[in-house]
Amino acid sequence: MERGGRNAASFRLRRADEMTYARLIEPLGLVYGNIAQEAIKQGDALPLCGGPVAFTFVRLIEGYQTVGLMPVQKLPQDWAPELERITRSVPPVGLPTGAQIMGILNITPDSFSDGGELASIDQAVLKAHEMVRSGATVLDIGGESTRPGSATVTPEEEWKRIGPVLAALKAELPNVAISVDTRNSYVMQQALAAGAHIINDVTALVYDEAALPLLAAQDCGVVLMHMRGTPQTMAQHAVYEDVSIDVVRELAQRIEIAVKGGIARHRIMIDPGFGFAKNFEQNKELLRHILLLANLGCRVVFGVSRKRMIGNLTGETTPHLRDAGTQAASFPAMALGGVILRVHDVKGMMQAVNVWRAIFQN
Repeated sequence: MERGGRNAASFRLRRADEMTYARLIEPLGLVYGNIAQEAIKQGDALPLCGGPVAFTFVRLIEGYQTVGLMPVQKLPQDWAPELERITRSVPPVGLPTGAQIMGILNITPDSFSDGGELASIDQAVLKAHEMVRSGATVLDIGGESTRPGSATVTPEEEWKRIGPVLAALKAELPNVAISVDTRNSYVMQQALAAGAHIINDVTALVYDEAALPLLAAQDCGVVLMHMRGTPQTMAQHAVYEDVSIDVVRELAQRIEIAVKGGIARHRIMIDPGFGFAKNFEQNKELLRHILLLANLGCRVVFGVSRKRMIGNLTGETTPHLRDAGTQAASFPAMALGGVILRVHDVKGMMQAVNVWRAIFQN
């Protein structure tokens, strides 16, 4: 199949695949710090994604029905496999443990928030140094805008934009993890050869059929993001029975396909894809139930930075003035073990994370 030949249906559940994740557990009643540790010792709570946050209640979901809302002590024994998925620690994927910040470096002329700001290699490297000083442990470089309705670029043009920046970052910041945001196998191959550590594919390896076998032969981290359709068509595919449940199950399907294709499970991270084939109300619902992602047992890349949903919630129409809203929207994801917060404003997000840690991890 030619690049881009797949459609939205390839990311939707097939009934035979759904059964593996027919049962989901939503952790509720969170407790933190020393209280969490004491509650775990007393048997009143269980660690979420290995801790340090713990949960005292659960919502049990079978199909699309809630079959139980109960304290953890009363969880039926036959739900033990699902419980094990949400309590075990997530693989670190070669990154430091705990919440980390991924700084966004868009080397594009048309990204929604910062398109054209990093027009030269020097500007991009200067911005990267600033992000690392502010606390970023990962830098995510993108050469193709994926905002709604954005124009496609050739893989060659995409690599022409990001290749020189990647080379400069490897020379000047050799100890910083580099992620490359691309859906094209050509760019993936070039980026990995140049020293990238992570491939971040907004299509979860759907767009380019050569991507999966290429990455199976590598040892890099792989981010699978939830999206239906393409940036040009995704709005018409925002139809769900239950958006938070469907996103988890569709990502589970993509994880299984990646694993069967040769990508080790411990290399995989997932991104729920806020704003991609999801309208405003669906984005809110997904955020309300973000802890359902714990069922996948993967590190989560969480990206709401400056997005339209933040503007809708706050009334702020200027993207670069949405950083405070971004920080507030990111707090629910902090309970997930080792969340990767993908943001434009690293300094502000680092300050927010430090406050959260001081209050909730002690």
